[in-house]
Amino acid sequence: MCGRFTITAPYSDILIRYYIDEETSINYRPTYNAAPMQYIPAVVNGSNGNRLGNLRWGLVPSWAKDDKIGSKMINARAETITEKPSFNRLLSSRRCIIPADGFYEWQQRAGGKQPFRITLKDESIFSFAGLYDIWTNKDGNKLATCTIITTEPNSLMADIHNRMPVILRKEEENEWIDRDNTDVQALLKFLKPYDAHEMRTYPVSTEVGNVKNNSPDLLTEIN
Repeated sequence: MCGRFTITAPYSDILIRYYIDEETSINYRPTYNAAPMQYIPAVVNGSNGNRLGNLRWGLVPSWAKDDKIGSKMINARAETITEKPSFNRLLSSRRCIIPADGFYEWQQRAGGKQPFRITLKDESIFSFAGLYDIWTNKDGNKLATCTIITTEPNSLMADIHNRMPVILRKEEENEWIDRDNTDVQALLKFLKPYDAHEMRTYPVSTEVGNVKNNSPDLLTEIN
């Protein structure tokens, strides 16, 4: 699964990375411990190019009776994504990219769970493959939410956890969020483990386990 991540890059770097020409009203701040049910930055493709906005992490399908379901839908399994009504229709129509520069996962040990931070070796921004939907409550208020797609672990992640988020390669990103791309079979080919040789992992403080903690100290490698 993917339950915590970081996006600490400057706002301007994110705009450049995803070819976003117009600044938006997004209230962006570096996040060292992004957690489910929080609002996170996401990139979608619109009629005038890529746009950056805030989506609440935890998918609420448009047909849901209420938004409480979101806390149970922070991830979508790549292997069954076409079988689930909540995700199947979104795969062909509502895909997004969730920018990150690291994510956390917990390794089970004899003495408890040890958190690790996983990044690219160059510590650059990368892209989680995501889906989004828009839910409307009985008063007509709209809520935009998202989920992060997960897959089986690569060799780096296998010793830590049995799942990992889908990280798109740069050459796949435009096809993934292209609103005119409805080729589901081609899109499914992107939902695979990222190359382990391009990633690194290191242990961090257990303080990351508390969602209230959100400081640069969480990024520090511990012995």
